[in-house]
Amino acid sequence: MKLVIITGPHAVGKMTIGQELAKITKLKLFHNHISIELTASLLPFSTPEGRELNERIRNDVFDVFSKSDSYGLIFTFMWAFDIKADWEYIQRLEDLFISRGSEVYYVELEAEYDLRLKRNVTENRLKEKPTKRDLNFSETMFKNIEEKYRLNSYEGEINKKHYMKINNTNLNPKEVASMIKKYFSL
Repeated sequence: MKLVIITGPHAVGKMTIGQELAKITKLKLFHNHISIELTASLLPFSTPEGRELNERIRNDVFDVFSKSDSYGLIFTFMWAFDIKADWEYIQRLEDLFISRGSEVYYVELEAEYDLRLKRNVTENRLKEKPTKRDLNFSETMFKNIEEKYRLNSYEGEINKKHYMKINNTNLNPKEVASMIKKYFSL
């Protein structure tokens, strides 16, 4: 079993690259908005109850999937590198999969801010993420989170056996997915 965690800031291409990687490997994609959108259809995501439901959904998916005979899972996550709880969350996820004999791979994406603002309104993003369809709210949240958190790591900050960082400003999702597949022999 393999777990590929794709991280990076808003609209950097985590989901789209995950979709392309799933097409060229046997990996299944669980992008972060799958649980967010389900949660938001039932409870406001910003409430404690909404956050709890989202976390429970993810934990159950990870628990059941990590015990399956599937080839592996791609999970996308916007990691705030200046928040201890995010580091702890990623470590718990890694520990769960490793405890069940899995390999864990990290892909960190980065791209220019202005390009990501344009990507924030692409057709595929809005199709897959209904909570992003209120464009004014989505852009405001994008900018606020960018100002509040550090969403890319410092050089050498991620010390993992299987890790790669890709600036995909001038790369298309298929190219990036192929790079990931080749680098990790997926």
